[in-house]
Amino acid sequence: MAKEKSKTAKPRARRAAAEGKARAPKARDEAREFAIEAARLIHDSKCEDVVVLGVRELSPVTDYLVLGSGTSERQMRAVLAHAEELGKQRGRSTFGGSVDGKATWVLLDFVDVVVHLFEPQTRLHYDLEMLWGDAERVPWERPDQVNRDRAGLRGTKSTVSDGA
Repeated sequence: MAKEKSKTAKPRARRAAAEGKARAPKARDEAREFAIEAARLIHDSKCEDVVVLGVRELSPVTDYLVLGSGTSERQMRAVLAHAEELGKQRGRSTFGGSVDGKATWVLLDFVDVVVHLFEPQTRLHYDLEMLWGDAERVPWERPDQVNRDRAGLRGTKSTVSDGA
């Protein structure tokens, strides 16, 4: 007799994290690679201030948070759909997703990677970077992109002010 899967059962990675079990190094590396790929996809989709936080040592439920700021509800929903498609291409299914009523904060939960997109004001309000201040900041930019950004040739406008 086949064992029926419970609709409320936690995915294996969530169960392992909740029970304090370490995941295999290969799975951790795959999660990191996927978080970096998702960050690049979000950046390439014209979202701003993209950050990847490594929270494995701080969170019992996920390994990486990918954060980005969108310019509109439509853009954020489209980018989220692209991120979900990227996950499918990499053999990752979503555990869930969420869109607030006005779509000022949308997220996609891949269990070990959670992608968050915010409107800038909502991002400032919740300030996940401060909340996860002890988290590792994972470098995700392509080498040529880092050089372009340093040279001031970045394709998107920066929200950082030099105080002038």
